[in-house]
Amino acid sequence: MDVREAVAKRRSVREYTDQAVSQEAVNVLIEAAHLAPSANNRQDWKFIIIRDKEVIANIAEISGQDFISTAPLVVAGVGLNPTRVMRCDVPPYAVDVTIALTQITLVATSLGLGSCWIGGFPQEPMRELLGVPEDCKIVQLLTIGYPADEPRRRIRKPITEIVSYNHF
Repeated sequence: MDVREAVAKRRSVREYTDQAVSQEAVNVLIEAAHLAPSANNRQDWKFIIIRDKEVIANIAEISGQDFISTAPLVVAGVGLNPTRVMRCDVPPYAVDVTIALTQITLVATSLGLGSCWIGGFPQEPMRELLGVPEDCKIVQLLTIGYPADEPRRRIRKPITEIVSYNHF
């Protein structure tokens, strides 16, 4: 599957089969994150690969999103330097981790896996569960696994509503 096809095919998956994600596939996903661009190539990130069903069940409980417990794999994208701000007044940790996780979602799609972005979670309890230091921030969680069914097609705004040229 080429990149355009992966982008077009990617969907948010909220129900997974119980089929495990192989270590080989996990390695390919990790490599996708590893190769992602970051501000000044600082790579101020860490990715926690979670396979333990009990930890995944606790993630589901803390976030209040039961479907997470069906995922065989969760990736937590962590920013290591959340106080740093770029000249454009945007913190790079959120941007950089998001780019890397996006690459994971596209590679996952190309491998026949599904994924779902999880941003609805309380930072402190999740940080405590995953052992993330207080001076770091969990940017997003990403569930990954084999989809239990075909996710429905997304409705997208017309391109003319989201793009302008040369000026806002």
